[in-house]
Amino acid sequence: MTRGARTWVAIAAALVLTAAFGGPPGPFSGPQPGPLYVPGQSARPGRIISLVPAVTEMLFAIGAGEAVAGVSTYDRFPPEVASRPRVGALVDPDFERMLSLRPDLVIVYGTQDDLIARLERARVPVFRYVHAALADIPQTILRLGERVGRTAEARAVVDRIARDLDAVRTTAASRATRPRVALIFDREPGTLRGMYASGGVGFLHDLLEVAGATNVFADVKRQSLQLSTELLLARQPEVIVEIFPEANWNDARAERERSVWSALSALPAVRTGRIHLIADDRIAVPGPRVAESARLLAQVLR
Repeated sequence: MTRGARTWVAIAAALVLTAAFGGPPGPFSGPQPGPLYVPGQSARPGRIISLVPAVTEMLFAIGAGEAVAGVSTYDRFPPEVASRPRVGALVDPDFERMLSLRPDLVIVYGTQDDLIARLERARVPVFRYVHAALADIPQTILRLGERVGRTAEARAVVDRIARDLDAVRTTAASRATRPRVALIFDREPGTLRGMYASGGVGFLHDLLEVAGATNVFADVKRQSLQLSTELLLARQPEVIVEIFPEANWNDARAERERSVWSALSALPAVRTGRIHLIADDRIAVPGPRVAESARLLAQVLR
């Protein structure tokens, strides 16, 4: 499996797990970090391990990249992560490897209860990350900045994201209509089996809204849902957007994947040829590049 494909497996797994358990029932309360860094009273973390690619990107964006001592199997950005030791990921964290790196903070998924318990027994502080809505990305960046002693830098990143998202919203609002879109983030290559789509909550849904689209599954209050062709036909999307990992992508593969949709000629999106494939890992990572993700979506929806 290629590196890019492995990245996508991790992201898809996180979304599919959310689908299986129904997603958040109400407003998200945000991540639950450990004790905060207090200037003059506690040490700024100097050896951080991140099991979450989105948070790894946040750490580098706020100027804490030099403190990153280990990353997940799936980290790809920024390029500096290539030199960091790998310590597993969501479903296969390597606890012994983590301890060997002598971390003073480990970024974990909020669902990794067993790992969290082991780290706490080893007296290693943790910062819990929860995959949720677009609005939670800046909140996570701010809490992370506070936790690692980079408050001002985190605020600057959040302000930039807000400005860039507003610019995308303004451009999208100038369009006459909001197309009805199905956003597909996973399926079996070369077939329409095993499809997963964005539901009506979560950052992928929110990106559609920012980009000027109406999610055809907005009423399904889950971050993702397993999708049958029958359900897709019932919703009649005007546009289908599929997101893929960037690695090993070429025009021939794009044409093969686009051609599978010809089996559903009853869909408005197929009849009008509005099938858009986005092969770019930015759109899958809810981190500091999220405004770039929104811009990518807005561009294909013009």
